[in-house]
Amino acid sequence: MCGIAGFLDRTGLSRPAEMEAVVGAMTRTLAHRGPDGGDRWVDAAGGVALGHRRLAIIDLTPAGRQPMLSGDGRYVITFNGEIYNFSELRAELEGLGHRFRGGSDTEVMLEGFSAWGVEATVRRLVGIFAFAVWDRAERRLTLARDHLGVKPLYYGAFGQLLVFGSELKALVAHPAVPRRVDRGSVAAFLRLGYVPTPFSIYQGIAKLPPGHLLEIDSGGRQRLVHYWDVAAVARAGIAARDSMDEAEGMERLEALLTDAVRRQMVSDVPLGAFLSGGIDSSLVTALMQEHSGRPVRTFSIGFTEKAQDEAPFARDVARHLGTDHEALYVSPDDLTAAVPRMPFVFDEPFADASQVATLLLSDMTRRHVTVALSGDGGDELFAGYGHYRLLDRLWGTVARVPAGVQRALAGGVERLPAGLMGLADRLMPERPGRIPPHHRLLRTAQLLPAGTADDLYRRRYSHWMDPEAVAGGAVEHRGAFWDDHADAFPGFVERMQLLDQTTYLVDDVLPKVDRASMAVGLEARVPLLDHRLAELAWSLPPSLTRRGGTGKWALREILYKRVPRALVDRPKNGFNPPVDAWMRGPLRDWAEALMAPERLRADGVLDPAQVRPVWDAFQRGAGRPWDHKRLWDALMLQAWLDTERTAAAEPARLARVG
Repeated sequence: MCGIAGFLDRTGLSRPAEMEAVVGAMTRTLAHRGPDGGDRWVDAAGGVALGHRRLAIIDLTPAGRQPMLSGDGRYVITFNGEIYNFSELRAELEGLGHRFRGGSDTEVMLEGFSAWGVEATVRRLVGIFAFAVWDRAERRLTLARDHLGVKPLYYGAFGQLLVFGSELKALVAHPAVPRRVDRGSVAAFLRLGYVPTPFSIYQGIAKLPPGHLLEIDSGGRQRLVHYWDVAAVARAGIAARDSMDEAEGMERLEALLTDAVRRQMVSDVPLGAFLSGGIDSSLVTALMQEHSGRPVRTFSIGFTEKAQDEAPFARDVARHLGTDHEALYVSPDDLTAAVPRMPFVFDEPFADASQVATLLLSDMTRRHVTVALSGDGGDELFAGYGHYRLLDRLWGTVARVPAGVQRALAGGVERLPAGLMGLADRLMPERPGRIPPHHRLLRTAQLLPAGTADDLYRRRYSHWMDPEAVAGGAVEHRGAFWDDHADAFPGFVERMQLLDQTTYLVDDVLPKVDRASMAVGLEARVPLLDHRLAELAWSLPPSLTRRGGTGKWALREILYKRVPRALVDRPKNGFNPPVDAWMRGPLRDWAEALMAPERLRADGVLDPAQVRPVWDAFQRGAGRPWDHKRLWDALMLQAWLDTERTAAAEPARLARVG
């Protein structure tokens, strides 16, 4: 993994030394992604400058350095990622007469471009990638992002200038790129806790969507190519399900899982795994251990608050598999020290509270290894989230109730006095790892007025239900979160899976892991998100995904052959810290300063009349049980604005809210 940045300036006014200085400044902002060195390449006649920061994983010699030229000198690439089938592609290219100077996957891609063209080569890749390649013959710049969006890539066009990079900080380091905060993105962030693709927090800068190529030709014309479409993959897979029985599905799934893990264990530097003790990370670790000649290094995180602590479960799985295990316990002091780093690490407002634990886990892991495999993606591909079943059942009931009755029921629950809510908790005792009964009642009341199944899904994921008002009357940007897949996907659970794969996975789960790991120079790999597995998952018989109300059924069965069921069958918290308790305790002073009414008014982004009452009620122990999520959104936005204000204070870089 690495960091890439660069630009295409079609004005023809820049001199080579100036171009090299600018792209150097852009890539220096990404030094954390590539601590092993950085290089630049400039074609002044073409107006293109490519920069690279290297985290050396495969071919540690100078032959692996980038930007890299193809053997025929036609193509120049700056590349972030890993290609897992590069050995097969190399053998095929050698059969065509291509010769190689080193052993990197980057060189294989370049020779593929020379042999087959850029788009045709990308369609053959198995891996995770974001790259920019300059065709010196055609004077064409191509940007590309991997199938499921594991690696990030931003770009922006400003007149005759196009800039790109792995992180926003690289783009705004270009002196001609303005830092204008996009209010529509602020509103979308308040709903979701992240800025959704294709938008960014800045006007004029976008995220390249997963599975896309963007070509910019010599005349400045842009062509967006959707080379891999998860919705099309899902439709094709569902249509073909009758052609596969359970036995064949299980055999193919286990073989492909094993192949994906084996491929992603290829590394010239120390390698390990994140292990939470849940189904997905335990399965990845078990398959790794089967293919390792020595104990795999595994890493987990725990909390001093016992209700959120899953470290003992990870320890038990590690002991059974015989891994070399390390656990990090996070205290309130660790949180207090880490929270101020969030705006720099995540580069735009980002409010998944597990971001803190993920950063701390990555930091600890990097002290021992340079590459870590994770279990991310299993819930989205194999219907593992508990709310899939709950929302499916709820919609089955709600759909039969008239809209007026739904609204009346919702209002009635919300007006119940606190005493009755407490009675609900006493009559239905809270189980470990489960939401208290009165919380479930209030959450259900928020979901009840949904007019459609997809609206129910959106209500489930919305933090602030009216983010436009909270953002001072902004018009919310709407991405894939608002797509209606009802016609193509009559099964509600399947529609939720598809929406998660195009929204929550792309813009929350994957950026969280990428930014946290790359902030400390750690490469995180995600074998469950091999795009071949995504294609297979959609074509499996439904009984292998969900059975008896249990998701990830096939993954569980494959894991149970390697780890006793008793060690992994339990409710799962993930890396979620007790942020509600911490906002009332060690983080309260920090948060109070950011949420002060005069501070909110001075920043001019959040409406104090919308936000401050929620904060006050939260501190009194009143309000709604999900208020800590809404407040974390507001705090992460305010903290980011603090960082932005400092950065924008430089000459000729005055930020303004547009």
